[in-house]
Amino acid sequence: MKSEFFPDWTEQPPGEKSYRSIFKWGAMDSFKHPNVRLFKMMKEKFRLTDSDFLKKRMEGNETVLCRKKSRIPRRHIDRICSIVGRENTAVDDYSRVRYSYGKTIEEAMELRKGVPGNVADLVVHPRNKDDIKKLVKYCGENRIPVCVYGGGSSVTLGLSPSKGGIMLVMGTHMNKIISLNERNQTVTVQPGMMGPGFEDALNNAPERLGANRRYTCGHFPQSFEYSSVGGWVVTLGSGQTSSYYGDAYDLVVSQEYVTPAATFKTLEYPATATGPKLNDIMKGSEGSFGVLVEVTMKIFRHMPENRRSFAFVFPSWEATVDAAREISQGEFGSPSVFRMSDPEETDIALKLYGIEGTIIDSLISLKGYKPMERCLFLGQSEGEKNFTANVKKQVKKICKKHGAMYITGLPVKNWEHGRFTDPYMREDLQDFGIVIDTLESGVTWDGLMKLHEGVRKYIKSRPDIVCMTHGSHFYPQGTNLYFIFIFKTDSIKEYRKFQRGVIAAISKNGGSLSHHHGVGKMIAPFLEDHIGSAQMDVLRALKRHFDPKNIMNPGGQLGLDLPRKRKK
Repeated sequence: MKSEFFPDWTEQPPGEKSYRSIFKWGAMDSFKHPNVRLFKMMKEKFRLTDSDFLKKRMEGNETVLCRKKSRIPRRHIDRICSIVGRENTAVDDYSRVRYSYGKTIEEAMELRKGVPGNVADLVVHPRNKDDIKKLVKYCGENRIPVCVYGGGSSVTLGLSPSKGGIMLVMGTHMNKIISLNERNQTVTVQPGMMGPGFEDALNNAPERLGANRRYTCGHFPQSFEYSSVGGWVVTLGSGQTSSYYGDAYDLVVSQEYVTPAATFKTLEYPATATGPKLNDIMKGSEGSFGVLVEVTMKIFRHMPENRRSFAFVFPSWEATVDAAREISQGEFGSPSVFRMSDPEETDIALKLYGIEGTIIDSLISLKGYKPMERCLFLGQSEGEKNFTANVKKQVKKICKKHGAMYITGLPVKNWEHGRFTDPYMREDLQDFGIVIDTLESGVTWDGLMKLHEGVRKYIKSRPDIVCMTHGSHFYPQGTNLYFIFIFKTDSIKEYRKFQRGVIAAISKNGGSLSHHHGVGKMIAPFLEDHIGSAQMDVLRALKRHFDPKNIMNPGGQLGLDLPRKRKK
């Protein structure tokens, strides 16, 4: 009997200085491949045969070569080396490319072709905030652009050094907890600390920090393992338990910045009535005003033993949305994990989470929940044990009222198992010319259906494409919609045109341009039309104040130095 064909997915770690080592998601020696059901679905959807998966493609295994020479004169490099130490600078090809790239699909496509675009002229690893003060001052005096690299997980071209200059790599040295304040329940941390190290230190605070309790940061974006605390703050990130703990914006208590104009630290009060808060203005500034050198964050008691997981299947998207809104506005507390998938995502999720073909799947079908109509809802509650039990009880009551079937907490467990590793599959797919990308938007409850229908209509106007949509961050006033699209292309130009069209469709149909990925240089051209010239003028005025010589992440970040749009 002939065995079923399955691709020979790559399991070889990328070469040490290869292009693939830069664009590959996650750990170099870790891999996750599409399962059999997912693979079959993609073959059918994209009209592929087994032979299509036997062809050799551009995998980016070549050694990095940067044909652009550093534009910073030797005298400036020598002076910068005298500030941080020569061992904390690099001008080699690999370092310059590695620290100039994030994780957008178009960046990966560039690197696969071996044609790096914008690269820094010099990579610098500052040791402390005093180094940064000296570097910003020197670069300001000599008009040398300054960009900042945290974890490297930007998906908005936020790291792309459009004007070259120096790239400050924060994670090498500035990666520690400075102090824990149990009485205030806050922690002060350097911006280069990565998510896992931060969470591990808080979970083990009695042993690591001499604390009386264990804590959690409450912030778990899908990029958690490869993103930094500072990156969360400056891009207004949101984690997968944000519906309970809050977005990064909500978690920040105070910040310290070095800007070309001044160095300052905002105050740590829980609330003040002393006018517009500079603390709020600096959140989400994406390196355009200055360099974040310290941040004080809220922390929460770590009580994993009290978690309660639950999952439901709804008969329709409309019923799912109505139940989610009622839960969000119920005032009994919010689930921490709170996710609703539309019919197309549900179909794929049941494959991905190992539900398809099980007893649960059979029961769902027997109960009349039809494929491509039914919708999956995942949830988990955290906190004090009576609180978590009540949240689960109230959620079950609302879901039942809207026609949902309880399917245990198993799908949540399976989702948790893969929530940080699912992005690893994108390299497998792109090795065979299949791209998977995402765009997300904030939306009010009364605008949700229009946004969902309008954006899906645009995406589905392209033949042979998958479009999955879910909400994963919930508020009494609305939620987010996260659009995941998968299609076949090898052309950067074709990909970019389609992806920018999705952004335009989001704006046209009443969604915010971004919910938690930030703006970067990718969404920047759309920003002024989105928020209006009056608000952009305020942001430009702040830019002129903090950075009068435009050295901080110039070249389109947040759209602050793009050409002004002509009035019609």
